This record gives sequence, structure tokens and C-alpha cells, in this order.
Amino acid sequence: MRLGGRMAAAIEVLETIGRQKRPVNEVLKDWGSSHRFAGSGDRAAIGGLVYDALRKKLSHAYLMDDDSPASLVHATLFRQWGMDANRLQEQLSGDRFAPEALPPSNLKAFQTRRLKDAPQHVQADIPEWIEFAFEENFGDDWIDEARGFAERPPLDLRVNTLKADRGKVRKALARNGAVPTTIANFGLRIAPGDGPARLPNITSEPAFAKGWFEIQDEGSQIASELIYARPGEQVLDYCAGGGGKTLALCAMMENKGQVHAWDIDRTRLSPIFERLKRAGTRNVQVHEADADLGPLIGRMDRVVIDAPCSGTGTWRRRPETKWKLTQKNLEERLTQQQEVLASAAAYVRPGGFLIYITCSVLPQENEAQIYGFCEDDGDFELVSAGEVWQDLFGADKPQPWSADMKTITMTPASTGTDGFFFAVMQRRPEG
Repeated sequence: MRLGGRMAAAIEVLETIGRQKRPVNEVLKDWGSSHRFAGSGDRAAIGGLVYDALRKKLSHAYLMDDDSPASLVHATLFRQWGMDANRLQEQLSGDRFAPEALPPSNLKAFQTRRLKDAPQHVQADIPEWIEFAFEENFGDDWIDEARGFAERPPLDLRVNTLKADRGKVRKALARNGAVPTTIANFGLRIAPGDGPARLPNITSEPAFAKGWFEIQDEGSQIASELIYARPGEQVLDYCAGGGGKTLALCAMMENKGQVHAWDIDRTRLSPIFERLKRAGTRNVQVHEADADLGPLIGRMDRVVIDAPCSGTGTWRRRPETKWKLTQKNLEERLTQQQEVLASAAAYVRPGGFLIYITCSVLPQENEAQIYGFCEDDGDFELVSAGEVWQDLFGADKPQPWSADMKTITMTPASTGTDGFFFAVMQRRPEG
């Protein structure tokens, strides 16, 4: 396909997303199934246009003075893919598959408008109603922090130290451009590329089939390391989901001790079995959603809560969710987080640790929940996650956000990762 056809396809996909409110990956998959003539390079370029357009939807629309899918795709090419407006029109001329030319008024707007004149939430590319939360969390830097979530994410991999080391996996993936992560001790990163560039299908590599690595954002890897699980401990992964942190914990524990993986959602938990087998784990017990966890009460050295949340930290990878999030959604998550904290705390032994993680950067879901929990439950006190960070990663690497070095927040702008919040509470010893 030529550029015009790719643009027309991206516009069609964006129109479908707008009508049907479906996840981007589903709409793109359906488009590919019904347009089998499109090659893998075409599908990657179309997906790139769609995701880039959604990441900067507000600022694109402001500069074009129009929020139609056609204007968003053109703005993406101008701003993110480095194409000159006049040369683009020349390139599309005579292409019968190209979309209709934009009205001159939109092109004039793009040439004359300045983003610094736009409302602040438009400059930041976030919904206006959530602006106050970013400002509360990041102060004067909030716009730059928000903009970090509008950039393309890399592909991060965690080396499975039960089967390989980082040097071995890096060598196996050399042709994919994998390099060590900046902070995480067992990670590799593949850069996202520009324009129509696509990330490799890394799961087709023999090293993946052998269980040498897992796909996991560096922020999630860092959070897994900060849990600081030791060989021989009893650990409960209370919201295990697909098992990403469970797998990381097994490696850190060297297959010694026990990791109990549980999730209330049976569907989310289902991928864990194949992943555990491929990784070569021997110390995991998976508990079904309706299992009786009573025997674990008061016995766990560490209980990990990867709490249900707004997902603001994943906006780079799932940009459509940025525009779907509502105040009602957030309030529902806040209630769920309080319920999960109260339930999970019962499994921590005296002197043990309760770890709270979200893929959110909103203070209502993070600091407010943790400080509120510790105030309400006198059995737990907050300990310094910042000190553990310094011990594990040092002071010479990018640092997370922290008001008091007790809790920490990772972001694309500060740590080069997805957005993650991390806090540790210790249950007071008996007596």
C-alpha cells in the first residue's frame, strides 16, 4: 500500500473507534482480517498512525482547528512523522486510494496556531477533568509529566534468571536491537522507532519459546524487584492477573519458598499456567478465584497487591483509555482498592509486609489510599520504599517522584517507564 491508502485506512479505523468505543487493538485486528491484501508493514504503519493520533488527540485537534479523524491523521504525519504539509499533498496527488484533501482552513490553522496558546490540559494531552490530579502530584512539572504519556513506548523484556542471564539473552536478540534497561537489573529494551517503523514480533524468537525472557515493562520489573522477595519466603500475589509479577518473584526467590498466585478474575488468571511452564518455575501454587485462602491468613511474609486502578500509567500503550476514563470509573476503582487493601492485609504475618502497587499516577488512588489505610488500621506502618530503591538501583540513575521517600511514583518522563506507584507497609510484630 502507498501512503494514501495507509492514511485512508487509519482514518477508517479511527472513525470505527469513535462510533463503537472498542479497544484499538480489536478494531485494528478486524480491519486486517477484512483487508487481507494489506501486508505486515502496511498493518504496522496503519496501527502506528492510529495510536500516535490518539496519544496526542487534543493537541492535534487544537493545531488543526478540527478533531475529525482525517485532521488527526494529517497532524500525526506533520508533527510526529516529520512530513512537510506541502510535500505531503504533492505525494498524495493522483493516488486514488488517498483520503480527500483537507480544507485549506485546517492547513492554515496548523501553520499559524501555537500550542503554547492552548489551554493547559490541551498542551498536556489529558482530559480537562483530571488536570487537577496531575498538578497535585507533579507540581510545576505536571504538563511535561503528562506529555510523557503521549509518546510511543518501547518494548521491554525481563530476563528469566531461572534459565538465562542478561548477556545471553541480549546476544540472542542482538538483531532486534535489544539493550540493557537503564534501571531494572534484569531488563532489556527495544526502542519503539519512528514513523512507520514497527517493533519486532519478539514472541516468535526461539529464546522466548525456551523461556529465557518475558515481555514486561521496565516499571513493572522495578516494582517486582522492590518487593524484595527472598528465597524461602511465603509470598501471596493477591491480584496476580496474567502472572507477570508472579514470574518475576519466582526468579528472585530462585524457585525456593512458595508464591501463591490468586485473582478474583478467572479470565485474567488463565494465561499464567502456560507462562509458568515456559519459565520453568517450581514454587508457584495457583489458587482459583473461588478457592479457600483461609489457611494462608496471618502466614505470609509478603502480600503483593497489584490493585485495580484507572490505568493512567499505561496511557502510552492504551491511549484510547485516556479519553474513556470518567469520574465514575475512578470512584469505582477507589472503592475496589479500599476493599482489596482490607482483604489482603489479613494474610500478612506479624512483622511481614504488605505491598501496594498501581499502574496509576493519580494521588487519589495512591498516596491517599495508603495513608488512609495506615491511619485506619493501626497494625500497619509505612516503611521507606525510597531507601529500598537506593539500595537496589543507586542514586546515579533516573529517580522516581517521591514527596517523602516513603512511597514512589515512576513515570515516562522521570524514569522512562510506564506509570507505576509503589508502597510498602509492615505489620507490627505481636506483643
